[in-house]
Amino acid sequence: MNQPANDDGLFEHCPWLFAAQASDGQRAAQEQWQRRLLAGPGPVRLGADCFVAETAAVHPDVLHLGDRSYIAAHAYVTGDIRTGADCTINPFTVVRGTVTLGDGVRVGAHTSLLGFNHGTAPDLPVHRQPVTSRGITVGDDVWIGSHVVVLDGVTIGDHCVVGAGAVVTKDLPAWTVAAGNPARRIRDRRETGGEGPSPAHVLGTSHPGPRASADRRPALAALAEELAAFAGTARAQAPDLLDRCRQPGTGHYVDRPGVQPTVRAHCDAVEIADLLLRDVPPRLSAAEHVERLRALQDPATGLVPEYGAAPPLPGPAGLPDDDGAAAYHVLCVGYALDLLGSSFAHPVHAVRGTTADRLVRHLAALPWRDRAWHAGAWVDSWATAAHWNLRLGAEAAAPGALEALFGWLHTHADPWTGLWGSPTPEAGRLQMVNGYYRLTRGSFAQFGLPVPYAERAIDTVLDHARDPRHFAPGRENACNVLDVIHPLWLCARQTGHRSEEARAWAADRLTAALRRWHPGRGFAFGPTPDGSGPGREPGLQGTEMWLAIIWLLADVLGLADVLGYRPRGIHRPGPAPAAAAKPS
Repeated sequence: MNQPANDDGLFEHCPWLFAAQASDGQRAAQEQWQRRLLAGPGPVRLGADCFVAETAAVHPDVLHLGDRSYIAAHAYVTGDIRTGADCTINPFTVVRGTVTLGDGVRVGAHTSLLGFNHGTAPDLPVHRQPVTSRGITVGDDVWIGSHVVVLDGVTIGDHCVVGAGAVVTKDLPAWTVAAGNPARRIRDRRETGGEGPSPAHVLGTSHPGPRASADRRPALAALAEELAAFAGTARAQAPDLLDRCRQPGTGHYVDRPGVQPTVRAHCDAVEIADLLLRDVPPRLSAAEHVERLRALQDPATGLVPEYGAAPPLPGPAGLPDDDGAAAYHVLCVGYALDLLGSSFAHPVHAVRGTTADRLVRHLAALPWRDRAWHAGAWVDSWATAAHWNLRLGAEAAAPGALEALFGWLHTHADPWTGLWGSPTPEAGRLQMVNGYYRLTRGSFAQFGLPVPYAERAIDTVLDHARDPRHFAPGRENACNVLDVIHPLWLCARQTGHRSEEARAWAADRLTAALRRWHPGRGFAFGPTPDGSGPGREPGLQGTEMWLAIIWLLADVLGLADVLGYRPRGIHRPGPAPAAAAKPS
């Protein structure tokens, strides 16, 4: 066996460190080793900045390594092997037969890609059977975990993730997350943090992934047990919790006993039942819930007033300018109907007629400087109304208006903070951050578009999350915690910037949140400075919001799977189901 040029074998086992840390002598030794490979009996082509460990058994018929690819210590490589750029064959991996890898394929340690087979005819001993090879093909951007076996003839599509220990015997379509023996589909990779195991759980890599560092694993394991116990308790108590807030006689829902029924309370009940029961609230069928909610919509404007109130008057850009119930009902009623398998009966005509010019003028006139939450909430409601219009097959708004919305938002985001608006002396960044959540929820997140300045937004949100005026013990409420964790979750789809700090904050908040559950009554919203809102009494609004918050906190930590639910309604973490069109 050849002895590695670096005595401690660091680069042999961790070749990703070679480009940045190797000495001149070590680089010269690697170049000499590659020249020996190039002079071997089979055609060999090595791209720029490749690394091949000297302890690897590399005896190919054909070997083509793309740029920045490597073969690590004790790998066994024979046959016709071709890789794209940025591919990694990790320690003790076996790659034999005919194997073709696309760009950006990661193959975990002790994995075997066996692109050949033996015959099994009964008339010959196995050692005399002919060797056959249909070959293995792996697409671009694929992660194959440790101790995986991929058999001859398999094609793994682009963007797949294969969990540790899997035995892949059949083709995997693009975007598949698969695990098991034989490997089976767990979920679509684009369903980030879905109900199936996440890649961080199934891959079994020896390197700490982006969701959990080694020194936090015991604490996370205990937290996972606590999450599972909480989810079981909440699920068992959900029917009584919902019944407690159902008004006898009318069948309307109240947020908590002793207050008036509201449209939002009915929607919160639908969301809670979907999260915890995967069903509709008891005592009414899905069709009856749909009938009640659809009947609330004003056919002329498409808006939904509060019980007993007159239909709201549209504002200059479609929606009312106040923070009243009608603007929020665009969100909560629309998503409640969506969870029930239905939709609004009519387009939101108040938004459908908004022209790009009127929308841009109204955006500029919103109170970004001192009431950024109000401004962000208006954008949330307008964009959500446009979304429902598209889902109904109608125009979102007048031609060019939806594009004008995203154009205006992109050109008016502050490149220093990543947010819209300004801090205030009284509340610091509270208005900015809370407005950012509402704005991005209805626009960028709902339409599946990247946010501008994601790293700057993370800086601003984490700075705000340390403000004792809003996050000291006894001062947190559901709105303020949600409006931090959702932006951190959303921006993490684009960057790993300060991810450890975000996870530390999430772990602290998650532990505290689980202790807020009131048996049989759910969660309280929490205190507010002016005493408005549901406050400290458990109710439907607090329960629905904290259930979504707990999922987001858990998902940032890689623990959401143990909850057994994922928000699908108003606080869904990712894009809404595809509409008929999308801003270009």
